[in-house]
Amino acid sequence: MKRSLIIATLLASSFAFGAGAQTPPAAAPAGPVKVGVITFQLAVAQTNEGQRNFADLQKKYLPKETQLKAQSDEIESLTKQLQAQAATLSDEQRATQARTIDEKKKRLDRDAEDLRTAGAQEANEMYNTLASKVYDVLVSYATQHGFTLVLDFSQQQNPILYAMETTNITKPVIEAYNQKSGIPAPPAQPASAPAAKPPVSK
Repeated sequence: MKRSLIIATLLASSFAFGAGAQTPPAAAPAGPVKVGVITFQLAVAQTNEGQRNFADLQKKYLPKETQLKAQSDEIESLTKQLQAQAATLSDEQRATQARTIDEKKKRLDRDAEDLRTAGAQEANEMYNTLASKVYDVLVSYATQHGFTLVLDFSQQQNPILYAMETTNITKPVIEAYNQKSGIPAPPAQPASAPAAKPPVSK
């Protein structure tokens, strides 16, 4: 949960930013067409600024995610307790405990959905702001290196079936943006145990 909820929400969202709509196509220069490809969403996320911003976002929502994990653990504990004591409880006691568990589950689902909504909104705003700046660097890089067309691998239904690795400008665009922004690479994170999955509403 500590990692997957916000990042998965971000990646699953439909980013509002449309790179190709930022500026009209430039007039094609004389000579052969030079085509490049880029995984634009990945480029944005892997800039030093993107990594820093995403890490800050995760850190911001970590206390709430920890709280959700505690709620989930409590529900699991109460459920096991009810199952273990079912034979010794009266019908009224079982019904009371079952209602308590159901109410806690509904509250957990609401809290988890609120977190997803808030996280997705903030993540999209953060992404779009950074993406517009990375796009400007992409245009500058493509112009300087004579690319007449750059296609985005990020789109789920892109028309690209094959592209040579030499046409992939994702890494150099990231490096160009990092150099322009002056933001240093984030420190390496220590290896950690796999994050718990967030609760899913049913």
